[in-house]
Amino acid sequence: MPRKNPRVEEADENNLEVGKPKDWAAGFPGVYHSMKPAIEKMGLDRSRKTLLALNQKDGFDCMSCAWPDPGHRKAFEFCENGAKAVTWEATPVLVPSEFWAEHPVSELRGMSEYWLGMQGRLTEPVYKPAGEDHYRPVSWDEAFSILGGKLKSLASPDEAAFYTSGRTSNEAAFLYQLFARAYGTNNLPDCSNMCHESSGWGMGQTIGIGKATISYDDFAQADLIIIMGQNPGTNHPRMLTALEEAKEAGGRIVAVNPLPEAGLRRYKNPQKVKGIVGHGTQIADQFLQIRLGGDMALLQAVSKRVLDAEARNPGSVLDHRFLQEHCQGLEELKEHLAELDEAAVLAATGLRSQEIDELAARYLRAEKVIITWAMGITQHKKGVATIKEIINLLLLRGNIGKPGAGASPIRGHSNVQGDRTMGIWEQMPPAFLDALGKEFNFEPPREHGADAVETIRRMRDGDIKVFVGLGGNLVGAISDSRAAEAAMANTEMSVQISTKLNRSHTVTGEEALILPTMGRTEIDLQASGPQFVSVEDTVCAVHASHGTVKPVAPNLLSEVAIISRLARATLDGKKTDADWAGFERNYDLIRDHISHVVAGCEDYNRKIRQEGGFVLPNGPRDSRTFPTPTGKAMLTVNHLEHVQRPAGTLILQSMRSHDQFNTTIYGHDDRYRGIKKGREVVFVSPEDIAELGLSDGQHVDIHGVYEDNAERVLRKFRVVSYPTARGCAAAYYPEANVLVPLESVAEGSNTPVSKAVIVRLEPSAA
Repeated sequence: MPRKNPRVEEADENNLEVGKPKDWAAGFPGVYHSMKPAIEKMGLDRSRKTLLALNQKDGFDCMSCAWPDPGHRKAFEFCENGAKAVTWEATPVLVPSEFWAEHPVSELRGMSEYWLGMQGRLTEPVYKPAGEDHYRPVSWDEAFSILGGKLKSLASPDEAAFYTSGRTSNEAAFLYQLFARAYGTNNLPDCSNMCHESSGWGMGQTIGIGKATISYDDFAQADLIIIMGQNPGTNHPRMLTALEEAKEAGGRIVAVNPLPEAGLRRYKNPQKVKGIVGHGTQIADQFLQIRLGGDMALLQAVSKRVLDAEARNPGSVLDHRFLQEHCQGLEELKEHLAELDEAAVLAATGLRSQEIDELAARYLRAEKVIITWAMGITQHKKGVATIKEIINLLLLRGNIGKPGAGASPIRGHSNVQGDRTMGIWEQMPPAFLDALGKEFNFEPPREHGADAVETIRRMRDGDIKVFVGLGGNLVGAISDSRAAEAAMANTEMSVQISTKLNRSHTVTGEEALILPTMGRTEIDLQASGPQFVSVEDTVCAVHASHGTVKPVAPNLLSEVAIISRLARATLDGKKTDADWAGFERNYDLIRDHISHVVAGCEDYNRKIRQEGGFVLPNGPRDSRTFPTPTGKAMLTVNHLEHVQRPAGTLILQSMRSHDQFNTTIYGHDDRYRGIKKGREVVFVSPEDIAELGLSDGQHVDIHGVYEDNAERVLRKFRVVSYPTARGCAAAYYPEANVLVPLESVAEGSNTPVSKAVIVRLEPSAA
């Protein structure tokens, strides 16, 4: 009897509802939208076992973001997004064997991300042979034989790429990069290539480390927190509690964003009585509604005002001792900013001089300043340079390496930072490769591999023939959707290691495999007993993660087990001293090797078992030491480039809705922005709607405007009048990815430029 698919209510443009955007976040609705779907979809008992263990010291780490945990945990140490992520993963709904015969790949390709995810958890390996249109179930042994045989048949190891998602644990990430390098390639693209790669480059070149220079407790000690290009209320809601604590301690907060996000306006903490029945806490003391791409100009303008204040009152503004002992480049920066054109700044930012003056005055009054940012900064052509300007501003008054101050990139994926620490990078430094080779008695490849964008290019050109994805959804996540899909279809084999279906399972190579894996919520029982894994959060804290519920199916393997068995099927002719079978039996063996290879992880097995784990060393934060070539922090000169907007166009940014995590769509509502039952919308200011001769509610086609004149278009999107910055627009990710050319990348980091897309809106055909 044919299987009846789970009931899926897809978005229908005829049912789309548009209301007023909210002016506050969380409160009772946050609790309701956390618990209602959890109890409905998992049941009361499974909800209790998972949610009460979420982010607890003896529980599992949330998979929805990398926000750090406070030292004192509450009973409910999770947010709405975390609850949704757990519900999505721990669902008892399973994809049955007959599903694959009932649904050809060509049919699945036409389904939405939401529909695909709603089909439930993957429970058995499936294989699509060349020339066929269906996956079919296979045994684990057959799956590894197919993949191992394919990898061994390639003319060069560089004809394969091994992608990683940020949900991967430290243990799995370490094994994965070891396997790839033992196989012979540094083709290790990861999701960081598409989000915070610019942070790593900008910070690495200025202070010598691409990680946050603060701890969780620093937020409550800061006099001023400047939040740039991020939306905590939707993307990492637990940050709002830290911001509330900062306000209660007397700190001030400035939000810099093209959109007035609810979570940066007012927060009702759902774990406090006043958060349920009271007014809540005003978060932003100042809101700078900046034009897309204007952040670099704003930062330069504030730094210039700081330098001008020092010139008026010599010796009283800059931290001269810090600058003299720990920094270089001050005179060059002074000379450069002396020529800054205020008119150009105002054109680039869309702000008034008085607004910039106010921000500069706040900065000058504050002794301890944190600047925190996310992808609204990194995904620009000048993303790396903008982050260097953040560092410039912080260094001028010594706001790195002291309590309550520092640089804080906020990672949006749970362990993306830990994966990088464990070696998931296409260009790991020689010291790491030396240690890895010594530990396992082999010579790792030294030539830099392909990042995410370069992997798409090489698949397109036929140079990468096998793609293996450890989690994630590269085809759905990366820019230039049509080019990415064509590139994946050009491979000889695509492999996805996943918990649930997504777009990347439906756009395949000639052959394709799906290998189902356990989730972080699930108990991982191996030959030596129950196992745990570890993760690193956005402030360099490393802690253990223990699953709390039985796996949804008995045939599932952990990520560690999958990698270990793949290595045994592939590396039988390779000479490395790696006990792959032992790694699967006992994860402590992996951590012993991590201790010898990864700097800061010495004695890993002991330290990870300490209550709360441990914090990795961080020179700029801990001792004001900077591992740059000169041993000093670098004040840098960066040349301003204004994002040009031709007449009749807008600058568009892609963004998440409130009902999604990365490419995972939980539902079709974005309640903080007033959108219900739909995603095919474009947010435009009422002034721009009038100027373009359009009307609120009208359907338009969104055309990407680029010099190559290739057609990149989204059809029939509804115009929503919204208080965006003038000249700017916004649409949801991943739908808007199709508008971003593969070649449109940030200078230096190669990150797709998804926050400054020049578009033209044309009325849709009837």
